[in-house]
Amino acid sequence: MFERTDLKTFLWFPGQLDDVLEFYTTTFEKVVVHSVERMSENGPAFTADFSIYGHQFIAMAHEGGPAFNDSISLHVLCDGQEEVDRLWEAITSEGQAGNCGWCVDKFGVSWQVTPTQMRDYLGAEDPEDREYAWAALRQMHKIVLADFVRP
Repeated sequence: MFERTDLKTFLWFPGQLDDVLEFYTTTFEKVVVHSVERMSENGPAFTADFSIYGHQFIAMAHEGGPAFNDSISLHVLCDGQEEVDRLWEAITSEGQAGNCGWCVDKFGVSWQVTPTQMRDYLGAEDPEDREYAWAALRQMHKIVLADFVRP
C-alpha cells in the first residue's frame, strides 16, 4: 500500500545549527521553525525542522559531514530589485558572490536570488532585446534589472 510522504530538503551543517537558524530567520521573510531537538537540555541544536517561504527543511548539525557544493542550490524568486538587493547583501556579507544571481551563504549553502521581472527581459519578444538581456545576464553577479535594458 502506498503511503503519502512529505518531500523535505535535508541539510547537514558541520557547525552550530543555532547560528544557522538565527541567520535564516533574520535574513528571509516567512521563516517558521517548527521544532528544534537538542541532545541535552542546554546543549546546542542537533536537528531542526523549519520552512522558508513554505519550503520545508530538516537540518542537522554534526561535525565531519561533507561540504556543500554548487551541485544543488536553493532558488529564491524575489519581487523587484529592492528585495534582490536586501537578500544578496545578507547572503554574501559573510558568504560569496557568484555569477548570474548565484551566491553562497556563510554556511556554504548555494542560493540563486532572482527577480520575477528578469523573465520579462530574457523572454522579450524583440530578438535584439532578448539577446541583449541574455548577454547582460552572463556578465552579472547580483541580478540588476536596470542592466537588462538596452541603451
